[in-house]
Parts: sequence; structure tokens; C-alpha cells
Amino acid sequence: PPYIDDDLVKEVTDSLNSGWITTGPKVKQLEEEVGRLCGMKHVVAVNSATSGLMVALKWFGVGPGDEVIVPAYTYSATALAVYHLGARPVIVDVKDDFTIDPEKIFEAITGRTKAIIPVDVAGWPADYDAVYNVVRDKNIVSKFLPDTLEQKKLGRILVLSDAAHSIGATYKGKPTGQLADITVFSFHAVKDVTTAKGGALVLNLPEVFNENDEHRKFRLMILNGQTKDAYTKSKAGGWKYDIVLPGFKMNMPDVLAAIGLSQIKKYRGSLLPERKRVAFQYEKEFSKYLWAILPPLCNGDSETSYHIYPLRINGINEEQRDKIIDLITAKKVSVNVHFIPLPMLSFFKSLGYDIINYPVAYKNYACEISLPIYPQLSSKQVSLVIDAVVNSYNSVVK
Repeated sequence: PPYIDDDLVKEVTDSLNSGWITTGPKVKQLEEEVGRLCGMKHVVAVNSATSGLMVALKWFGVGPGDEVIVPAYTYSATALAVYHLGARPVIVDVKDDFTIDPEKIFEAITGRTKAIIPVDVAGWPADYDAVYNVVRDKNIVSKFLPDTLEQKKLGRILVLSDAAHSIGATYKGKPTGQLADITVFSFHAVKDVTTAKGGALVLNLPEVFNENDEHRKFRLMILNGQTKDAYTKSKAGGWKYDIVLPGFKMNMPDVLAAIGLSQIKKYRGSLLPERKRVAFQYEKEFSKYLWAILPPLCNGDSETSYHIYPLRINGINEEQRDKIIDLITAKKVSVNVHFIPLPMLSFFKSLGYDIINYPVAYKNYACEISLPIYPQLSSKQVSLVIDAVVNSYNSVVK
């Protein structure tokens, strides 16, 4: 469930009482808070993370004939954002920690590769240093065939982070938002910070770009290419506008930004620590069992956002996993699976992808059960979840 308290209700009520519910001051404030959280200046709120991925790819000129590398282990939106622009999603296998395998990226790059989308699964950041080692490799750079001004400026493959799960996470001491050329966060209803529906782009472009100019361009692109948003147009004499490029309609409304604004102000101080509390209770208890494969939480100066707890169970097959889930659910504990690998889904099968070519993704999927994490989850309730998992495992396996 989303975290809803009196402060959140007041923030939304303030938006409603203001008479301004579409894009306006609340969105601006939310963008500033996201920027503060990840230590970056240029943030653009959008109506979904999917929209964020699409507009970032569109900005870079990705289109028909191009290829974008995505991991097999992700939600469908990562690849569909590529597909909807007419480009080809090139799916590669992942590592044991669920994130994209840089070696597989290297093997999949062609002269048509324009971008790579690493995904921070469950809140654990992908290995961005390894990804950048690939895209900056001299042989890989020599393959890059730029078609647009942005591609010529960058001079290499774009690294676009799907950080839908990982706001507040760190990788080698750096927060998400600083790890890729462009980062996309999700504020969907079940995310660590929610606006009910929504997301945000964070720009971290090399110095060859004037990031202020690119930031303005992104704002145009999410509002039909219109030079003034509705809030600006509402001011005295502000009605006149122009359309300067063929943009999308992807802006976030203030009434939704108000939800996220209340949450993000409390994220570092209370919401994230509470998620961490739950995750470490899981880790402490499940570490007692040899069959439990624990997810990475904190490793040196890298740390997850504690979005979900992807427990894997050693030595079971997909059918056994499904039986365990059925038993857990019968005990009135809600669990999930993150994710069904893309090559197992009908649409991607129709494009010619076969899960047999993604053995690590399938291995992770076949034994994974996502356990709930949210701030309101009490220690007693966490213990109930743990007991449900252990007893269900024992019923199926022993």
C-alpha cells in the first residue's frame, strides 16, 4: 500500500484548494526535491517512467532502424519504450544479481546500437562502471554511427538508466541520478516515492552539451512542443504561445505532484530507513536457512533503495516456486514475482526471442519470490511473512 498520512492529505488538499491542478508550482517543487535527493540540477517530471524513457530516446534521435540494448530481466515497459519509437529492442541476459550483464552488452552491440538501458532491479543499481567501460571502448566507439546532432555530440552509445526501482540507492558512493547520461525514476503507486502515476527524468550529460538548453528542450518535448505551459499561459498577457517541435503530451499534473512532494520530503529521514528496517529483518531471519538466496542490500559504498525483497530459493524449479506462492497467499500474505523475463512473454516471443537463450534470467525467475516492503509494515507483520514463507517451503520441498 502507498504511504498516506495527514501531511500528504494536506498537500493534496492545498493543491485542490489552490484551483490549480495541472502542471504548475507543485510540479516545480517536486522536481527541485528530486534534484536535491540525487544531487542534480536538471529534472523533468513526467506522467510515467515509460514516458520518461520514450522522451529520452526520442531526444537522442532513436527511431526506425536503430537498436537499443535492454536486459531480459525487467518489466515490459523498458523494451516497449524502444519498440514504440520504431527501434528494435535487443534483449540480453543478466547477472546473478538480476542486473544487465556487461559482457552480453559487448557481444550485442552493432553499428545500429544507439542506447543501452541498464535496469536497477529491486532497487539494486546495475554495474554502471562496467557499462561505461563498454560504451567507451575504442572498438565500440568506432562502430557508433551517429545520425543526429545529439548523437554526434555524445559520440558514443547513450547510457539511459531505468531507475524505476532505485530512487535513493547508491552505487560506489554516488546516488542514482548521477550514474548514467539520463536517469528515469518511476513514481507509480507501488514505488518508494509515489505520485499515484508519474516519473521523472534526471539529466547528467557530458560537458559537450549545454545542459540548460537540453533541459528546456525536454520541457518542450513533454508538452507537445509548446513554448508555454498552462500555468504560464494563465498569467496576465501570457496566452500567446508557439509550437516549435513535434512533442508528446507527457507532463505531470500538480495534484499528483502534491502526493510525491509530501513523500519525498520524508524519504531520506523516515520512509527509506523504515524500508531498510524491514529488509534487514528479512535478511537476519532468512540467513538462517541454507535454501535462502539473499538479495544484495549493502555492499561497501553501494546500497539498494529497498524497493522490494527478491528472495530466491535454492534448488527448486518454477513449478515448486508457484506452489510455494500459492501456499503463502493462502496464509493471507501477498507476494509477487519480479519479473517474468521478457522472452517468456507472448509479444516478445512473437519477435523471435526465446528464453532458452537467457539462462541466468530464467534461473533467477524460476526460484524468485518478491516479499513486501513498505514503511507501515511492523516487525510483527514481517515475522508473519517470514513464517509463511518458511512453512510454505517446508510443505512443498520437505
